[in-house]
Amino acid sequence: QVQLVESGGGLVQAGGSLRLSCAASGRTISSYGMGWFRQAPGKEREFVSAIKWGSTSYADSVKGRFTISRDNAKNTLYLQMNSLKPEDTAVYYCALSNDPRSIVVVAKSAYDYWGQGTQVTVSS
Repeated sequence: QVQLVESGGGLVQAGGSLRLSCAASGRTISSYGMGWFRQAPGKEREFVSAIKWGSTSYADSVKGRFTISRDNAKNTLYLQMNSLKPEDTAVYYCALSNDPRSIVVVAKSAYDYWGQGTQVTVSS
């Protein structure tokens, strides 16, 4: 059974930083595509970033500010978020994809397991 548990969210002022963590169990994340998504109130869940093998992808809105990484020894996925903006406020979810292709997938439909989410609030 796959479990993904996010942590690290909170309240931060605009321009600040947060690092989200996603601890995985039941699968070795180094062998799977992993992603971060976010959902703001009244909006669809949207892609933020993803990683598979050594390749990464970012939404245009976070490129240059967010960095995805993983610690294979800890089986944990991270999202370092810098220069945060009020529009980054959302619930952030990590997800795991069973897609066997050796590419980074960005569609949320390609992800099979989801965490419960962690709230990030950026004040202006």
